[in-house]
Amino acid sequence: MADQIKILVVDDEENIRFAVSNILSTNGYQVDTASNGEDAFLELKKQPYDFVICDIQMPKMDGRELLRALQHNGIETTVIMMSAYGTIDSALESIKAGAYDYITKPFKPDELILTVKKAEERLKLYRENLTLKQAVAKEYDFSAIIGKSEKILNVLNEIKKVAGLKTTVLITGESGTGKELVAKAIHYNSDRKNKPFISINCGAIPENLLESELFGYAKGAFTGAYASKRGLFEAADGGTLFLDEIGEMPFSLQVKLLRAIEQSQIFRIGDTKSITIDVRFLAATSKDLSDEVKNGKFRDDLYYRLNVFNIKLPPLRERREDIPLLATAFLIRNAVNFSKSIKGFDESVIDLFMKNAWYGNVRELENVIERACILTEKELIMPEVIPDTIQSQNSMFPAGTESGFSIKQAQKKYEVELINKALKETSGNKTRAAQLLEISLRALMYKLKEYGIE
Repeated sequence: MADQIKILVVDDEENIRFAVSNILSTNGYQVDTASNGEDAFLELKKQPYDFVICDIQMPKMDGRELLRALQHNGIETTVIMMSAYGTIDSALESIKAGAYDYITKPFKPDELILTVKKAEERLKLYRENLTLKQAVAKEYDFSAIIGKSEKILNVLNEIKKVAGLKTTVLITGESGTGKELVAKAIHYNSDRKNKPFISINCGAIPENLLESELFGYAKGAFTGAYASKRGLFEAADGGTLFLDEIGEMPFSLQVKLLRAIEQSQIFRIGDTKSITIDVRFLAATSKDLSDEVKNGKFRDDLYYRLNVFNIKLPPLRERREDIPLLATAFLIRNAVNFSKSIKGFDESVIDLFMKNAWYGNVRELENVIERACILTEKELIMPEVIPDTIQSQNSMFPAGTESGFSIKQAQKKYEVELINKALKETSGNKTRAAQLLEISLRALMYKLKEYGIE
């Protein structure tokens, strides 16, 4: 990396400039020099430098004035100050003002190189972090939500309208429709994008642990609480907290969540001191929360507070024109990941996809294509690598419901079949069955009771 680093050495003493430049050049760095702050500033305006090694006391414009000029003009570079005996206080003031480090004259070559190496490592970490943030932002920008149907274009329009606000958003839709993807698109297109995005599945954590995960706890709050612990509310401070499957949240915790949203304050378990938080709340559910409110399973005040802005994701079967686009996108991604030269789908496969009900929605389609990419040895995805369950389903509804148009009834029938199949596969082990179904154990128990499955 050393040969990529450009350094500007600034000092009014020619022998210092020569010595520092010689040491750095010998170690593989590209070096230019300037005799005062004004010349250095003009040079930095013309071209970027990774580091500036600058004397504090110089005529025309000293090191501190140069640092301020760079900050005022938005010129980003790492500044290392050189301080002579008696100017240590000035060097420390420069660090407080934004300089990275300082070295004291006279210094040994090893001291200079060690300081530069430390700055180089910091720059490397900064660039890696920036690259990662850019990759994340790209992955969750609006283009990551694929589709051309009217329904998905409406969803994109709603995301754009609400992303820049602090408004609480409730994202609804069946399992597998991409609710977390929408939540991330909202976060990474807001002014909070450089702050944390914290996600928690309210149905995946046991009730007795969920409260401590969200709110944290004080030392001594209960047996085993040997030290205080931050909860997810605090971890998301300044950013976004995404509460997935909010309909699974225990009734007893709902009032505490409501207080946190309305007052922007929380209490750790066992603590009497409140903690102020700055968090944007996004929530998602596959349940009809209005029905849950009517049945007394969800607080109406929390529902109204969460449902300030509702984004409803359509199931895949209601936007079938998007299936070829999604399938192609998943194919390209998996072909790259598996280093396979797969050019596309046989027409019969696309026909199968278009006829399938996709009750697992986009997630099910993605899983089917990933499996097909693993199995195929050809340039085209052929029907033989598509699961039998997809090939045997020739209509938009399970067998026995072709004459009806009730999506709810069709989905109920399909869910009952899947649950029974999972229970049979696991010999009645509900925990393992829930894992196969990709839902929480609590959600499975709820469905067993709702559908009367023994």
